[in-house]
Amino acid sequence: MICSTRLGFSTRLLGYRRNLSTACMDDVLFEVKNDVGIVTLNRPKALNALNTSMVVKIKPKLKEYESLVRMVIIQGAGGKAFCAGGDVKSITENGPGAKSLELGTNFFQHEYSVDSMIGKSKIPYVSLIDGITMGGGVGISVHGKYRVATERTLFAMPETAIGLFCDVGGSHFLSRMDKHLGVMLGLTGCRLKGSDVAKAGIATHYVHSSKIDGLRAKLIEDVRDPGTVLAENTDDLDAVEFTMAPFVEKIDSIFSHERVEAIVDALRTDGSEWALGILKTLSEVSPTGLKITRKEILKGKNLSLDECLLMEHRLAYRSTEAKYSTDFYEGVRALLIDKDRNPKWCPASLEEVKDEIIDKYFEPLSNDKELQLS
Repeated sequence: MICSTRLGFSTRLLGYRRNLSTACMDDVLFEVKNDVGIVTLNRPKALNALNTSMVVKIKPKLKEYESLVRMVIIQGAGGKAFCAGGDVKSITENGPGAKSLELGTNFFQHEYSVDSMIGKSKIPYVSLIDGITMGGGVGISVHGKYRVATERTLFAMPETAIGLFCDVGGSHFLSRMDKHLGVMLGLTGCRLKGSDVAKAGIATHYVHSSKIDGLRAKLIEDVRDPGTVLAENTDDLDAVEFTMAPFVEKIDSIFSHERVEAIVDALRTDGSEWALGILKTLSEVSPTGLKITRKEILKGKNLSLDECLLMEHRLAYRSTEAKYSTDFYEGVRALLIDKDRNPKWCPASLEEVKDEIIDKYFEPLSNDKELQLS
């Protein structure tokens, strides 16, 4: 069963990842070895969750590296996580209001700017996604040229469980996954493990975690193209089965529908144990988040990464503004603050979420509030 423990699992992880510490000088480390820039996310006790302090430091360093080094390697400290996401608890813990909107806008603008820079990098960008890689951690890896997974890699985009939507460029990469797998992953937050992360196309390469240190050393020492070095030092997965393979055709059929209500109807019609598990997950997450996510992925297929990030910034602004729904605040409260795991979504059902309200999330902001990308 793909999603049977999804909500409880996400709560446990998010409890680690959404705990914002004060800005710390060593929350992200930078060094250069043999003309290779190495970025280490260094909040292991928080599973290397991104905070504003970190993304503010990463942005200028990536710009500097473009003219200074031949390649960037990004990794996570501690052995458990590459990066378990972005910090939202500090944004929402005071409830809707001007302060929360200011905090959220500042964080999302910097985070999305970093994602944009990675996507446009003029030099190879290698992400060693060894361990938990969720949400914001996906954003600072998936848009780079190379992503190396291990058996410890755990991928998910669990935002609908906290009343949000798939951001950090999710509308771009999820919309481009084969067989509508990205739609399913975005709506449900279902997780992929190990080699499945590569088989699904999230990772470009796979190696056992025991070989990560050696692989990193070879990438630094060998001045050949990193694609060649990776090909010679990672595993061939052609003979490895994608564990979701038995469900791929169902996913392609069911999640091709453009409306979430139609997806739900198709799952009910299917009636299999797999479909019922997916239905249970969809019934637990934010109806507003589901509709926003389906629409952004639909639109994102025809947009560039920067256009997707611009769209997502509008969605993030309005989710934090909470003019149309307080689900973002309620989701974080239920999963991360009070931890009762019983969010009271408003609107409470898909039928109550009006299309005209969802459309408002996507409308342009005033010029001074729009995401500015270089």
